[in-house]
Amino acid sequence: MNQLGLPISLNSAMLLENFVANKELIRSINQLFLNHKSSEVYIYGNSGQGKTHVLQGLVLKALANDKNAVFIDCLDSFPEHIYEFINQINFISFDNVHLMTKGNQEIFFDLFNRARQSGLFILASGDSLPSDLKVMKDIKTRLSLAAVYKLEELDDELKMNIINSQMSDRNLSVDSKVYEYLFKNLSRDLKLLLSTMDDLDKASLQAKKPISIPFVRKFLNLSHH
Repeated sequence: MNQLGLPISLNSAMLLENFVANKELIRSINQLFLNHKSSEVYIYGNSGQGKTHVLQGLVLKALANDKNAVFIDCLDSFPEHIYEFINQINFISFDNVHLMTKGNQEIFFDLFNRARQSGLFILASGDSLPSDLKVMKDIKTRLSLAAVYKLEELDDELKMNIINSQMSDRNLSVDSKVYEYLFKNLSRDLKLLLSTMDDLDKASLQAKKPISIPFVRKFLNLSHH
């Protein structure tokens, strides 16, 4: 899978189809996708609410439809050669706008404007409303003009559905009591829960044992509850 030579690997599990929250947002993105119109969408929410999932999901959908798409994490330095092929891109995702360095802000603003002029579909994410971002004023103004969506807070049931769907993709059946145990004794942060389930999946395969509460307790070295 190539996103025009950029060295960021995409997580193939982060599909728009399996994003369980914010149905209206996903509907809008799918509709804009079908309309082939240039558009700007900004989404915001706390860590673990699925911003990266939506942004990578758009790029994966575009690539699957033979479109040119790019995912950029604003925490990293911007690839220098991106200006050269901005006219060849149909979709661009800017993740973690709130984590940009001062140096990256000028580059982002220039790139964002060039993307708009080239008629791209732009999807950006941050941890707050554009007006509350700690970035230069021009960026706040530009992002405020986009369609802005707040990601829903995920309750335990939604988190369970997300984890369960990823486990089902691996043909794994895990008792919901295991998830409840993890919520209570480990964390409710979805990113941490997903990476923990990934580790548990590998460990259970190695040990040739199912993912049960005793197995989880032993693997994570949690006290007896």
